Amino acid sequence: MIVRISGEDQYLLPDEDAQRLKELEGAVVSVVDGGREDGFGDAYRAVLDYVRSHGTPIGDDELQSSDVILPPADLTFEEAGREFTGEGLIPD
Repeated sequence: MIVRISGEDQYLLPDEDAQRLKELEGAVVSVVDGGREDGFGDAYRAVLDYVRSHGTPIGDDELQSSDVILPPADLTFEEAGREFTGEGLIPD
């Protein structure tokens, strides 16, 4: 699975990590849907940290089509309300 963090890099994430990434994103959706702004930063940071730590960066000269595009790290809670709704950004 190829994941892009907007404004940063693309990462090749092993397919076996897709479920864990989906779970972390589900926590973000839950926080946003629940209107719990105070928990948003930690929940979204966990998604980004997971991608960065478990994925292998793809060099700029190897740009590939992304399976998932995550918003930038400085995403606000208000912006997240438009991005992380329903089923979220990561396909099943």
